Amino acid sequence: MALRPFHLAFPVHDLAAARAFYGDVMGCAEGRSSDAWIDFDFYGHQIVAHLGGEKRTAHHNPVDGHDVPVPHFGVVLTMADWETLADRLRAADTMFIIEPTVRFRGLPGEQATMFLTDPSGNALEFKAFSDDAALFAR
Repeated sequence: MALRPFHLAFPVHDLAAARAFYGDVMGCAEGRSSDAWIDFDFYGHQIVAHLGGEKRTAHHNPVDGHDVPVPHFGVVLTMADWETLADRLRAADTMFIIEPTVRFRGLPGEQATMFLTDPSGNALEFKAFSDDAALFAR
């Protein structure tokens, strides 16, 4: 079965800031919207920023020497797309939680990864593998 797009709805405290971040900084095309929500094309997946709530904070778990924010969401990109996004985010002076790096180097599941937050404090992770078969490697 072909992989189908996922749908994720998440809270934001400011729709204009969400539109600027996901649209301008991340380069996600905008879909439908209202005064209370905005759809974005997130690498072929549908994410919806819903107005409501306050700026979020996450707790952290140690992973390969880094404090990984939980909860978080993101997408697994090709290595070329990951590098392009890392360059785009650096050019936008993005403040990373975890700078673009390679973790689990030389081990099963070696991956390029980076963590950041949107203006509402939602944590995002973008990762890539040199071989996608390593996604679930043990």
